[in-house]
Amino acid sequence: MKKKILAALVVGAMAASLAACGSSASNDAATSGAEGSSSEAANGETYKIGICQLVQHDALDAATQGFQDALTEKLGDSVTFDVQNASGDSATCATITNQFVADGDDLIMANATASLQAAASATDSIPILGTSVTDYATALEISDWTGTVGGNISGTSDLAPLDQQADLVKELFPDATTVGILYCSAEPNSVYQAEHMTEYLEELGYTVASYTFADTNDVSSVTTTACAQSDVIYIPTDNTAASCTEAIANVALPAKTPIVAGEEGIVAGCGVAALSIDYYDLGYQTGLQAYEILVNGADISTMAVETAADVTKKYNPTICEELGITIPDGYEAIETEE
Repeated sequence: MKKKILAALVVGAMAASLAACGSSASNDAATSGAEGSSSEAANGETYKIGICQLVQHDALDAATQGFQDALTEKLGDSVTFDVQNASGDSATCATITNQFVADGDDLIMANATASLQAAASATDSIPILGTSVTDYATALEISDWTGTVGGNISGTSDLAPLDQQADLVKELFPDATTVGILYCSAEPNSVYQAEHMTEYLEELGYTVASYTFADTNDVSSVTTTACAQSDVIYIPTDNTAASCTEAIANVALPAKTPIVAGEEGIVAGCGVAALSIDYYDLGYQTGLQAYEILVNGADISTMAVETAADVTKKYNPTICEELGITIPDGYEAIETEE
């Protein structure tokens, strides 16, 4: 485990709660809460939360919204949010989270892996809650993972069971022989998923190859190669891919190569099906964790990382029709824009 995580103070969450007494309830860049204040906020305390979202796309947007909704339902206008988007740049995540620390925010919500890594580097005392993070051990280089980060970090994971995702590929494409895994090599959690999905897919009899892009500039060319060499493509919960679904679709659909993904946002843009979680619900779940820390004094150092309660088989009816793919019973249609 990284030194900075081990060194984090167990009392970080309590200190943040005390510091909240002096927080401002107004912020020009903030989004303030729902109508009315709950009885828990009647003591006059206010809370300012910094939200660092790695990039704008449907899944992360939904998680941020769920997080805000959970807290505003609990605290009304006693909570404000400074929501910042890093436009996919990890260096910008560092700038954003360092500013949250300088501003004395009461809690930082880090939406996606790069945001979590930046926040962890920025502070070992302000409580940090991650969401839309696939594997905390990989993100924070923890070798002895027990389900709890320790120190000032906890949150929620967006990982749907990878073995079940591999089974979904087999259910939909039993006659395929090759699967290409398409992802961004700069995202540690995508690397983690690719490695484990390779194992599961090979156990099911597929020949598996990875096709990686370093950033958005390489997406189209790498997708072209992957489509030429694969019967099916699998895309994990990859933020770069999620922000480039149009570019991927522009290659994969003419090539008639079906895509299975780790979350429904990617499927809505370029895929056939996914075993997906609800990112709004995941963000809401993270918001409830924040409430426990800020208001009820929960000890974040002992707070286990939580996973989504449910996973659902989803499919894109428009792309399935275009590719002539019949989806079996038990899948829920994704509503897509015409």
